Amino acid sequence: MHQSAAPPAHDPYVRVRGAREHNLRGVDVDIPRDALTVFTGVSGSGKSSLAFGTLFAEAQRRYFESVAPYARRLIHQIGAPKVDSVTGLPPAVSLEQRRSSPGSRSSVGTVTTLSNSLRMLYSRAGTYPPGAERLDSDSFSPNTVAGACPSCQGLGRVHRTSEELLVPEPGLSIRQGAIAAWPGAWQGKNLRDILEALGHDVDAPWRELAAEDREWILFTEEQPVVTVHPVREADRIQRPYQGTYMSAHRYVMRTFSDSKSATLRARAESFLTDSPCPVCEGRRLRPEALAVTFAGRTIAELAALALTELDGVLSAAHGSGEGEAARVLTEDLRSRIGPVTELGLGYLSLDRGAPTLSAGELQRLRLATQLRSGLFGVVYVLDEPSAGLHPADTEALLGVLDRLKEAGNTVFVVEHQLDVVRHADWLVDVGPLAGEHGGHILHSGPPEGLAAVTESATARYLFPSAPGGEGPARGRGEPRSVREATGSVRLTGVDRHNLRDVAAEFPLGVFTAVTGVSGSGKSTLVGQALAREVGGRLREPRFPVRRLVEVDQKPIGRTPRSNLATYTGLFDVVRRLFTEAPESRARGWKAGRFSFNVPGGRCESCQGEGFVSVELLFLPSTYAPCPECAGARYNAETLEVRYSGLNIAEVLSLTVEAAASFFAGVPAAARSLGALSDIGLGYLRLGQPATELSGGEAQRIKLATELQRLRHGHTLYLLDEPTTGLHPADVEVLLRQLHGLVDAGHSVVVVEHDMAVVAGADWVIDLGPGGGADGGRVVASGTPAEVARAAGSRTAAHLARALTA
Repeated sequence: MHQSAAPPAHDPYVRVRGAREHNLRGVDVDIPRDALTVFTGVSGSGKSSLAFGTLFAEAQRRYFESVAPYARRLIHQIGAPKVDSVTGLPPAVSLEQRRSSPGSRSSVGTVTTLSNSLRMLYSRAGTYPPGAERLDSDSFSPNTVAGACPSCQGLGRVHRTSEELLVPEPGLSIRQGAIAAWPGAWQGKNLRDILEALGHDVDAPWRELAAEDREWILFTEEQPVVTVHPVREADRIQRPYQGTYMSAHRYVMRTFSDSKSATLRARAESFLTDSPCPVCEGRRLRPEALAVTFAGRTIAELAALALTELDGVLSAAHGSGEGEAARVLTEDLRSRIGPVTELGLGYLSLDRGAPTLSAGELQRLRLATQLRSGLFGVVYVLDEPSAGLHPADTEALLGVLDRLKEAGNTVFVVEHQLDVVRHADWLVDVGPLAGEHGGHILHSGPPEGLAAVTESATARYLFPSAPGGEGPARGRGEPRSVREATGSVRLTGVDRHNLRDVAAEFPLGVFTAVTGVSGSGKSTLVGQALAREVGGRLREPRFPVRRLVEVDQKPIGRTPRSNLATYTGLFDVVRRLFTEAPESRARGWKAGRFSFNVPGGRCESCQGEGFVSVELLFLPSTYAPCPECAGARYNAETLEVRYSGLNIAEVLSLTVEAAASFFAGVPAAARSLGALSDIGLGYLRLGQPATELSGGEAQRIKLATELQRLRHGHTLYLLDEPTTGLHPADVEVLLRQLHGLVDAGHSVVVVEHDMAVVAGADWVIDLGPGGGADGGRVVASGTPAEVARAAGSRTAAHLARALTA
């Protein structure tokens, strides 16, 4: 990259020249500093490539250039963004929705750093038992040796097993497979042969063995070594060998804790029960820490309160005059809790596990934390901060963004939510379409200027009265009549998380939307209670649902090795085509040669990942293209084989749209590619690593994978916020597919915040009225028009507006 001559220091713009990251077409754009700028465009248009891939990446690169030479060398492996020049760019802070899940020990308290302040409060101002030593703040953390309960290592739960789990059918003998927890194939036979060599009866029914023998076989920690004399088989002679015994319990625990195979770990977990630690009773801390109180409560009790309740406890303690240290520390805590509750997250507790949070909740927690950081003169780059946010909470989000700007910062937001877009000082619209049909700047200026840009997909929704505008009805034509239900699934007495004895009826054969503010219990009701009820009744002859499909936003893979082609099964078809090529046949190559997951045809330098992990010392590790294969994944010899003129790496670099034309004559590939295109994912590359996909993209890939399957019998589809990360134009495409499923006789239930989607549903179940302890009740249920008139519903007014727009 080269720098052009710097403009005068007072130039109030960030000026980008020649941006070519991903699908950007040599973009030139000027964006004002000290303003709120929103980047819009359909999914895959290039807006994130400009905001994150160019602007934030360049700010990050310049920061690294100023640090130690060793760190600079590492950064060169990652490379600089493809852009001629960027001038006037301040330091940047990225609040992107991270694709990877947080660790199991991460919590709301650790993400927001509120736990640090709470631990300091207990250390400095807690009430200690008489004669007890004062503890430092680490002693109140379950993530340190000083604080963690030694029994559960600070996890609060323990995994145990039992004879009933390990041996589900005691009428079988060991030879018949009574010990279900043992591995299959040779290893299981080996353990059986060792037991026989030790003198145990492997042919008697398990229940007839002596109790002490059963206990030893399943739970002993001993590992005796014996000589095993295998039974001679007809086709081969096996020599005696030294075998080491391992009990079923030991095998299960070792596999669960150490195995790298997700399948083996899941199998081991099926033989375990998960229960609160009997020593700390799930509180995760040592007794010494739990003996200290503040305002009459232990730190575990305060951490379990919703943040709104915690704020009330701290306020009461602050007014009770507990001393100067308590006053200062409670003030600090309350000032940190304020922005979190302002963003609609007051229902969360400090001990809530971060892996249970949505990407939108995590990002808003980090945004609230930034409000307290006091940074000045930086660029904040945010990725859809409205994701997972009920319309009632959008106003608070806008207030937070304004305060970041008023503190002397520049705010760049990639966003689809129209209320956020309307609030912008400056709008950069990228498009007109996705992938190779996007990458152009259609408008850069005040939002009202977009009204005249007829080729903009955003303008049609932002300005419905403008030429070509379609309005909030989203171009779906005349309002559709409400469908009649063909049956229903009724839930009663649901008692989970904040749901308390809830009853709800879900009609079948229709499109149902479940609404409510964040934390009201929507995902618990649908993703847990409804899914469990339906899943448990699928085999009942008279139950109307024959199949359950849950489509969530979890990643389709956690490393670059996972990608769209492998997840959908398309890659099996591609490898078969390359195996049939003349060059492959002449060399005797099989399908494994074209797999990047096994040795042979893959590049061994990166072991087929195409990327290598780069450790950045004081920063999170990242991925960089492999220096050997330059990201192709395969070795040079494998890339010599071509199908219709392309090698396999070039095929993986095709977009879904391009691949649909390329494989038009291959029915097995065309079906899969058609499903992906129909759901609006034509811009993704076949080999695009899972680490580059958003939660919404992952969800739509899963849905497309389901749509390409032949459906037999009534299917119930459960989707959690399927419009997250979607431009209104892409929402239309998705809704056509979902309503098509209902028209074909199936049922669809969505957890949703987009009122235009809810307005087009047949049935609405609204939870609330608030989040956490203030939610968990069915406030209203009925047709959209009926729920829009419901008293006490925070959704009603927003739904009514969508219905009348």
